[in-house]
Amino acid sequence: MTISQLISEKVQLPQNQVDSVLSLLNDGATVPFISRYRKEVTGNLDEVAVYEIQKLQKQFDELQKRQQTILKALEEQGVLTDELKTKILQTYDATALEDLYLPYKKKRKTKADVARQKGLEPLAKIIMAQRTNDLYYQAENFVSNEVESPEEALEGARHIIAEWINENLWVRNVVRRVYKRSALIKTKVVKDKDADEKAQTYRDYFDWEEPLARTPSHRLLAMLRAEKEGFIRIKLEVDTDFLLDKLENRFIKNHNETAEQIALAINDAYKRLLAPSIATETINFYKEKADMTAIAVFSKNLRQLLLAPPLGEKRILAIDPGFRTGCKVVCLDEQGNLLHHGAIFPHPPQNKSVEAAAQLKFWIDKYDIEAIGIGDGTAYRETMQFVRQIDFGRELPVFTVNEAGASIYSASEVAREEFPDKDVTVRGAVSIGRRLQDPLAELVKIDPKSIGVGQYQHDVNQTLLKQELDNVVESAVNLVGVNVNTASRYLLRYVSGVGDKLAKNIVDYRSEHGAFQNRNELKKVKALGPKAFEQSAGFLRIKNGDNPLDDSAVHPESYPVVKQIAKSLGVSVKDLIGNKQLLQSVELQQFVSDTTGLPTLRDIVKELEKPGLDIRQKARVFSFRSDLKSIDDVKEGAVYPGIVNNITNFGCFVNIGIKESGLVHISNMSDSFVSNPADVVQLNQQVQVKVISVDIERKRIGLALIS
Repeated sequence: MTISQLISEKVQLPQNQVDSVLSLLNDGATVPFISRYRKEVTGNLDEVAVYEIQKLQKQFDELQKRQQTILKALEEQGVLTDELKTKILQTYDATALEDLYLPYKKKRKTKADVARQKGLEPLAKIIMAQRTNDLYYQAENFVSNEVESPEEALEGARHIIAEWINENLWVRNVVRRVYKRSALIKTKVVKDKDADEKAQTYRDYFDWEEPLARTPSHRLLAMLRAEKEGFIRIKLEVDTDFLLDKLENRFIKNHNETAEQIALAINDAYKRLLAPSIATETINFYKEKADMTAIAVFSKNLRQLLLAPPLGEKRILAIDPGFRTGCKVVCLDEQGNLLHHGAIFPHPPQNKSVEAAAQLKFWIDKYDIEAIGIGDGTAYRETMQFVRQIDFGRELPVFTVNEAGASIYSASEVAREEFPDKDVTVRGAVSIGRRLQDPLAELVKIDPKSIGVGQYQHDVNQTLLKQELDNVVESAVNLVGVNVNTASRYLLRYVSGVGDKLAKNIVDYRSEHGAFQNRNELKKVKALGPKAFEQSAGFLRIKNGDNPLDDSAVHPESYPVVKQIAKSLGVSVKDLIGNKQLLQSVELQQFVSDTTGLPTLRDIVKELEKPGLDIRQKARVFSFRSDLKSIDDVKEGAVYPGIVNNITNFGCFVNIGIKESGLVHISNMSDSFVSNPADVVQLNQQVQVKVISVDIERKRIGLALIS
């Protein structure tokens, strides 16, 4: 079976569509390019389907590499038969593949190996044949210098039989099915750890039991973290008697003297070999599923954060609040360039509020500031209250900015490269201001794991997490499009077909030659060849350039058809752009060709109606309740405004203006049943919540969403 056939079965798509995607991927095309500009080739597959095909291709490639590694190892051992080779090459499940390899896998010296060295394998075969009625006599024949007694000979033979049973494919699959379907996960607190202050986070799991198959992903990850940190022990329990009976029925055929030996070997195989191995495998199986769920939630949150409403090209005064060390202030121009930085000390212990207000007014006037952004960290509430009381002589919107990850950015290599002569506090404030202007352009500079919009991101498969989050960033950047004349290198590198090296070359070219005037000029950039141009051009925008189509998502390869459409209507391309009535009158069918089908033509018309339109909403001003300063002020039954700052698969967390975010459990999100919190709320959404519980000791707040 070919990879495309396997993928076709897995994604439930016709093989010709899968073949088309694989061909494009193998030719170096990116997922955003394929899903946006090759709809005719793929049968109009969307980005989700193309990413899934790409992911499965990588998985099956890895599986094929593992097959070849195993075949090589077996060949070197001289045990590779044609039958075994065929089985291995026709096995496309990783677990089944490892089961096939298990009997030949090099491992530490086992009890069975020792018994074989003592010459006891023939006795094991005699027992398994189950034809002897004088087993003790047979065992006496194996007494030697290395085997002191018949009892020792029988014990050694049982070790060999136990290993045979452990390596039997039918046995492993039976035990595996029982564990997956009916295992109970049980936890116990480690002795003397229950009083540990840090352990209190996991207090719910000091003595816990539930079916593993029904354990929510977040709970399993929490238990595994608690075990990793040494606070609890986890074990799986199944109906051992049921399994042993099933195995005995399989292997014991005669009720003679050999039956007892086989039963003892089965018991040993199960307890010493099978149960530990399959229990670990089962935990890993459900951990992998939990990882996928957590990563999916994290990915969805990250996408929402990246596509958060931008304020746009405005002059910003950004404040990184603080008490003792003061509030760091920066002024930025429309492109996010640093104009000025300083500090004010309006809060205790300095209490220089008058001087601070005067300083802010001076900077706002001097740098013609159009909006203020305040980071939502320590001293945020006090700083917001202070700023709102100042009369700036004109209306000046004040925005709350989520500063999660800003400290990570400020100490990063990226920040040092951007601001080599500025300290971390200035860099952090700049990041806050730029996030207000364009969250996407700024957040791409930070490791997505550090943004803090998921749970257990440090516990899940890190390779898989990075791959998925990189896909999200790539998707978001290309969905919005990038102004090639203002974008940073760190934003450009996520553009389809660009990457880090070409991004640097684009910025270097821009610095030397000035702004790009048209997309064709991109071809002059060092190492940006025809393939890279094809992949990237549609996502790179040029405002006020030579060709109005360059500020749109219309790909240069489609410019000729746009000219044809304009000519058929008797207008210029410039006059056609934005003329919705005229565009809707176009008979698209007459422009269909071998290379341009209706899906592409519809995309072109849609784009020409509103070229270069930013799909994101605009930023909105928000205010927390001024009488809420700490968890001690939170009252049950009270209603507060808040901002959704994290979404999980069991609910969402809401910032109500204090250090502790409150949890809206999935059961408190709506009057009707909710299966997925992301269907009800979005990250950074402004909401009203009612307090239903306050646990000051554990610093937990329970909230209900008010529709």
